[in-house]
Amino acid sequence: MEKVENGLFVQVAYKGTLSNGDVFDSSEGRDPLEVKIGEGQLIPGFEAALMDMKIGDKKTFTLAPEEAYGERSDERTMDFPAADVPPGMNPEVGQTIALSTPDGQQVPATITLVDDEKVVVDLNHPLAGESLTFEIEVMGITNEPTQQPEGGCAPSDCSG
Repeated sequence: MEKVENGLFVQVAYKGTLSNGDVFDSSEGRDPLEVKIGEGQLIPGFEAALMDMKIGDKKTFTLAPEEAYGERSDERTMDFPAADVPPGMNPEVGQTIALSTPDGQQVPATITLVDDEKVVVDLNHPLAGESLTFEIEVMGITNEPTQQPEGGCAPSDCSG
């Protein structure tokens, strides 16, 4: 395995920062991120940047919103009647909750408004509309996974 290609497992150390310099995610202090290339596990621009890299290669790149989590859309908000809030749940502005889609998938949503009438949630990814800068280093390229799946997050699904 000379270089990163579709179908291979890649272990990559990374740090992701926002345009203001704030770090939103990093593999520092834990195992490198391991992904199978070509499986849609990463945001498109991140995977494209990995292609053809070799073990030990380092790269810094910035992704525009459309290469990462897309632009923010005001159409990606929903209101729920306050009466539909489950008993014992006390929704607060800024809180992230999980909503279920009709097919049972969990989707994160951020509460943006709570009043006596309704609760409004934002379904945009928390990093939507952001340009993201990544510093990456390819740590390994293998035919088979080297890590056990865990509950961590990857640049494709971190909520910041």
